[in-house]
Amino acid sequence: MNRKKLIKVVISLILGIFLVNFLANKFYWYSTIWYFDMIMHFLGGLWIGLIFIYAFPPKDHSMSFILRTMLFVLFIGVSWELYEVLVNGVLAKDVFNSLDTISDIFFDLAGGFLAVLYFLRKIVLTSQNEVQLNNV
Repeated sequence: MNRKKLIKVVISLILGIFLVNFLANKFYWYSTIWYFDMIMHFLGGLWIGLIFIYAFPPKDHSMSFILRTMLFVLFIGVSWELYEVLVNGVLAKDVFNSLDTISDIFFDLAGGFLAVLYFLRKIVLTSQNEVQLNNV
């Protein structure tokens, strides 16, 4: 696994998320673009998945690696939704919206799955190709 390449992607992604979130709050994109939070949850799930892969690099590329990554993304996604429910219920006095919560968790998981696919395609296959080229 090329950890240098992976950490560059992780850092670029989080900086991009921070920038887009800043602009979204400044220009009210969360309330004016109805699907905007779906994009942000997808990117967040992608980032969390890549962080997990970086922090706990898999020894093999089995189904358990995919399951562990997805469970971690699910745990963080559900934790974030609980935080949102508490903050919205206490501070904003908003009613709980179960459809929004389910949608957010779905997009978190979709982003996490893309992280797994990215890792398998870009990091693992690129590393294997480099090893094969060096042996020729």
